[in-house]
Order: sequence, then C-alpha cells, then structure tokens
Amino acid sequence: MAGHIVIGGGQAGAALVAKLRQVDPDTPITLIGEESVPPYQRPPLSKKYLMGEMELERLFLRPERFYAEQNITLRLNARVSSIDRTACQVVLEGGEHLSYRALALTTGSTPRTLPAAVGGDLGGVYSVRSLAHIDAMAQGFTPGARCLIVGGGYIGLEAAAVAASRGLNVVLVEAMDRILQRVAASETASYFRDLHRAHGVDIREGTGLKRLTGDTKVTGAVLSDGTSIEVDFAIIGIGIMPDVTLAEQAGLEIDNGIRVDAGSRTSDPAIFAAGDCASFPYRGNRIRLESVPNAIEQAEVAALNMAGQSAEYGAKPWFWSDQYDVKLQIAGLNTGYDHIVVRPGAREQTQSVWYFKGAQLLAVDAMNDPRAYMVGKRMIEGNISPTAEAVGNPDTDLKSLMG
Repeated sequence: MAGHIVIGGGQAGAALVAKLRQVDPDTPITLIGEESVPPYQRPPLSKKYLMGEMELERLFLRPERFYAEQNITLRLNARVSSIDRTACQVVLEGGEHLSYRALALTTGSTPRTLPAAVGGDLGGVYSVRSLAHIDAMAQGFTPGARCLIVGGGYIGLEAAAVAASRGLNVVLVEAMDRILQRVAASETASYFRDLHRAHGVDIREGTGLKRLTGDTKVTGAVLSDGTSIEVDFAIIGIGIMPDVTLAEQAGLEIDNGIRVDAGSRTSDPAIFAAGDCASFPYRGNRIRLESVPNAIEQAEVAALNMAGQSAEYGAKPWFWSDQYDVKLQIAGLNTGYDHIVVRPGAREQTQSVWYFKGAQLLAVDAMNDPRAYMVGKRMIEGNISPTAEAVGNPDTDLKSLMG
C-alpha cells in the first residue's frame, strides 16, 4: 500500500508526521532522515548542548519510541538518491524503491562553506548546523583556545557568545560594514556589538577573510586588511542555502527554495514542501523563512492537505536569538523599512527597535523586553500601526496603543 513519505528528519519533518498521523490514523507514514538519531532541536545545539548543559536525549523533539507507538516508520541513516514522479516512488541509495501516495520534502538547508582554495577543507574548520558539526567542534572549546568566527550574522554571534562564555579568545570578522547588516537596523547591531565587546570578543567589521592557513589543520588566518592571526579552530557562519537538490533533480519549480503555494503544495500536486527549503506566498510577495515556528506551522498545513483536507498557511513571522544573558525576540519582517524608533526598556540592558515603512509598523526587535515583543507582535498580526512618536515616548503605555 502506497503511503505518505516525508524526506528530511528535522523540525519540519517531525512536525509533519506527527500532525499527519493525528489527522490520518490509517495511512502508512515513513519519515526518512540522513542522520543516525531521530529528529532533534537545532537552536540548543550551539548553545546549551555545546555548553554541556543539555544531554543528547533532551535534544530529541520526541523520544524514539514515539514513532513506533504512532506507527510511523522511521528510516535513519538513509539517503534518497532520486524521486520518480511518474511512478510516484522515491529511490534510496542502494536501490530500494518506496511508493508514495503523497510526498513531502522537508530537506531544510545547508550551511555555506568556504572553498578549499582559501582553506575551507582544513581540519578544525566547522559549520554550525548539525549534531555532527557541534560534536566535532566541542573538543576545541577549552579556556584560552583561539577561535576565529567568520560572519557577523546571528549564527556567528551566537557562536561567539558561547565561545566567550567558555573562556575562549574570540575574533569575529564581518566583511560588510557592520554586523547584522542584512537583517537588522544599525541600532540593534550597536546593542549587540557593545554586548560582545563587553564579554571580550574582538569584533572586526569591514574585514573579510582572505584565507585560512595550515598544512592539514587550520593554524592561522590572513584577513582582508593584511593582518595575520593565530587560530586553533574556525567557525564559518556565513549563511545557509535551501536544500533543493532532490526537488531540482525531480523537475520541481525552484524559486529561492522549493516553490509552494499557500497549501504547501509544489508544482507537482502529489508533492509538498515545508520549512527552510520552501518559498511561499506572503502579502503579495514570495518569501522563505528560516525559523522553528515556520517549520512547524507550514509543515502542519502540508500534513492537513496531504490527508485530503483543505488548509492554507498564513505566516506570522517571529524569531529569537539567545546571546549571553540577553534574549532577542523578533516579531514581523523588517524588509523595506524606511525609519526606526528605539524605545528604552524599563530595566538596564533592555530596549526595543520598531521598524516602520511610512506609517505602517513592520517589525520589532526586543532585547530582554518581552512586553514590547508581545505587544508589537499582536499589533503586527492585527495590522495595527501606532505612531512612531507614541512608541518612542517612554511614558507611553504600549498596551494603550493596541486600539
């Protein structure tokens, strides 16, 4: 009997099969993952797990027995080599064919890496994406070790926070003019620059990496300004790319990820996609979100439609980042903003940055300010836009702006 097959054992894949079993009790479900462990949380990997504050089993989204109890076949250490859309089959490495009634791609994303020509293939050069990556770099996190981080986005800054907290000597280089240049206002960047420098991180903006040096293992780096530094290991945090390899080989439409409609359906009506790998319609545009909430919510929409129901995904973007004792919470998307308002928080080291396009509120960055985050999130989701003057006035009760 052809059943439902889900390729990709990450957050989206786990959410999809759980929802699918809930709404479709009888159809066989198979979840195929390339790693040797069941689906796990990724955000704690580079924080609590790397710090030794979380055991492996606590990373698992559900205990392994859950899949057996729910009659979900979990295929670990398995890689799909191709999709035969005509026969409605997936082909595993080794030649095994599995038939599907409906197929979902939750293949996630892959980290951008450095080319071998600049030392990207040296030992001691790590990405921050999988359990294997974190386990490999953990041995280097010893006090006094010299760590180079390439990239001043959230991936790089979170890695810097853990390394500095463990007593490492950290140099972070960002080739653009400032950290967080692609994703946040300069005011948010300034807040985190000051935070990291207060913890001893050497942040060098407008400075790229020319090459890593060493014979078989990295021992140093030459930067774009000509300076050389000694390095014990390097972490590359220069972004991720949607994993569209299988979809592309199968002839599915690609548009900054696997193109799906509001129902998470690809250009083939029997194939769905969700999570980091999928781009979808949002407010007249097409976007791709790299976040845990998106992976879960979009996957659950895909599950409903795979089960024959009718559902559409209405994204409500929100994100978070933990660095030292600061929790950054982000509501909305700041794309296209033309001015911002900085609102001081009630306590030291708390503030929020509010992004506007004209009179419309687009997004809020809240640093250790959950109240500002929650009010801003409700405003954005309710299409409520307070005036910039009211937001910027510290005497204004934010809740009074809800209307």
